[in-house]
Amino acid sequence: MKKEREVLLEADHLWKSYGKGAAKVDALADVSLKIYNGELLTILGSSGSGKSTLLNSLGGMDKPDKGMICCGGVDLCQMNDRALTSYRKKNIGFVFQSFNLIAELTAKENVALTADTSGDPGIVEKVFDMVGLTEKMKNYPSQLSGGQQQRISIARALAKNPALLLCDEPTGALDYETGKQILVELEKLVRTHGKTVVIVTHTQEIGKMSDRVIKMRNGKITEVVENDDPVPAESVEW
Repeated sequence: MKKEREVLLEADHLWKSYGKGAAKVDALADVSLKIYNGELLTILGSSGSGKSTLLNSLGGMDKPDKGMICCGGVDLCQMNDRALTSYRKKNIGFVFQSFNLIAELTAKENVALTADTSGDPGIVEKVFDMVGLTEKMKNYPSQLSGGQQQRISIARALAKNPALLLCDEPTGALDYETGKQILVELEKLVRTHGKTVVIVTHTQEIGKMSDRVIKMRNGKITEVVENDDPVPAESVEW
C-alpha cells in the first residue's frame, strides 16, 4: 500500500480509564492511529489489551476521557449522546462475536431494521447477495447455522451502507472452518466492494490477511505493521 491513502478516521492521544485509586486501569493510554479508506485493518491484542475499548471509542459507543477522534472533519469526543447516536446510525456498522439477531424476525426482516439510512430501496437484496445468502432471506435465525447467522449480522451492518465496518472478534463464537468463511466474506467486502473493515482479534494469524496490523498491550499501541502482500483469507490458519 504505497500509493497515497485517504484518511477515513483519525484518533489522537486517546485516554480511557476505569476504576479509581489503586484500582485504576488505563484501558487506553495515549493511543493515536489513522484508518484509511478501503483498507482491511486488524487490531491485535490479548484480553485486556484495550482493543475492544478502542473499537468502541472509534464507533462512538464509548467516549474517551481525553483525546480526539475525527471523522469527516467532526470530533466525536465533542459530541453529545444524541449526536453520537446519529453518527453511529449513519456511519458505522458493527459486527460482534454474538450475532444479536431477533429470533422472531426472518433474516430479511433482521437486515431491513438498519436499511432506512442507506437511501437505497434495494439495499437489503444487495447485501444478501454480497454475503452469499440470498436463498436464506425468508429463514428465521433458528433455521440458520452459526456461520450463516454471522453472515446475516454482517449483512445487517452493511444495510445502512456504513463508511466503516467494525468487527469485534467476529469469528470468536464459530468453529474453525466457519470462522474462515467469515474471514473470506470480510475480505471480499474490502477487495471486491471497496469497504473499510477493522477486525479486532486476539488471533495473530488473522493479521496476515490485513493491509495493516496494529498491536496493543496494556492500553497502548506497541507496533504498527504494514503488510504489502496480504495472504488470501482462505489461506489463514490458526
